[in-house]
Amino acid sequence: MIRTRRANPISDCPITAALAAAGSKWKFIIVYWLARGPRQFGELRQLLPPISQKVLTEQLRELVADEIIDRQQTGRVPAPVQYSLTEYGQTLVPVMEAVRLWGRGHIRRFTA
Repeated sequence: MIRTRRANPISDCPITAALAAAGSKWKFIIVYWLARGPRQFGELRQLLPPISQKVLTEQLRELVADEIIDRQQTGRVPAPVQYSLTEYGQTLVPVMEAVRLWGRGHIRRFTA
């Protein structure tokens, strides 16, 4: 599969690069669900109910371009597309888990 790396107008700051690749409102949540297994577009849309079809499509395209997720057609007709984490995308899982745990503590701190 030929991939087109997206033009990345970021500096050489590692934090800026990480946030550009995976730090949008939706990308981290998409990675969270794909870490639990491959999903089709419709499944992701149901898991992220307030997201519009357009925004989900854009976010998925950017994640594919950044080689964080893979897009595969299942071969059936009509051919649903399945998304999954790439090996590179798997490297985000421990980061995501750390952020999730921090978020849980943050919620507890302000709701206790």
